[in-house]
Amino acid sequence: MARIIVVGNEKGGSGKSTTCMHVATALSRLGQKVGALDLDLRQKSFGRYIENRRAYLAQSGLDLPTPDYRDLPEVDPGTAENAQDQRLTRAIEAMHSEKDYIVIDCPGSHTRLSQVAHTLADTLITPLNDSFVDFDLLARLDGLTGKIKGPSIYSEMVWGARQMRAQAGLQPIDWIVVRNRLGAQQMHNKKKVGAALEELSRRIGFRVLSGFSERVVFRELFPRGLTLLDLKDTGVDQLNLSNIAARQELRDLMAGLRLPSLQIGF
Repeated sequence: MARIIVVGNEKGGSGKSTTCMHVATALSRLGQKVGALDLDLRQKSFGRYIENRRAYLAQSGLDLPTPDYRDLPEVDPGTAENAQDQRLTRAIEAMHSEKDYIVIDCPGSHTRLSQVAHTLADTLITPLNDSFVDFDLLARLDGLTGKIKGPSIYSEMVWGARQMRAQAGLQPIDWIVVRNRLGAQQMHNKKKVGAALEELSRRIGFRVLSGFSERVVFRELFPRGLTLLDLKDTGVDQLNLSNIAARQELRDLMAGLRLPSLQIGF
């Protein structure tokens, strides 16, 4: 049965779709069968990323490993059960037995679909910009002392999802907070955010990984649906130092996810 990887938080601009695309494509390149769903029914950034990839590959004549993206199926809105629940359930059921992984991108807001997806997550990745503005997504801080006052609404939602999985006899969620857009220098604020995350991770149970630094290459890849791993296949003979560093960030992230029986070979 497929392992479900959910990428979610309740703030936009944290790199969720970039993270989804690179994780899903990396898995595909490692020989895994990967399904992809986008629950942001308005913007569909992850879905459009894969659509861009399909179009570029068709135009260029290339054949690169690509996640199997599918839109949520339509259901009768008059059904007694929540229609959105049914759409997500049917989409996952259609892929569960034929895929090794299903990567799900959640919207940057609280929705019913996002809430249900979190209860289905075997691995939950929460990308976070490296600032206290985004830290507020996870916990409330005392402005004077810097002490953690308590979990945020999002953390409480994850806690609720964990409880539902426990009641159903399922394995606990492996929750990973990924620090994106890390600065190149060891600035004072960066250290404070890191220390606060480590303290909070012990209290509410998540792991902290470094994600992607702010790089121009990510903005350039989206229109063609490409990832860092595709550059050499598209005629880039020699990667620059920034691209090499970004590939290493992706390699470290994939290794840090600790996905079962997966050997990182890129």
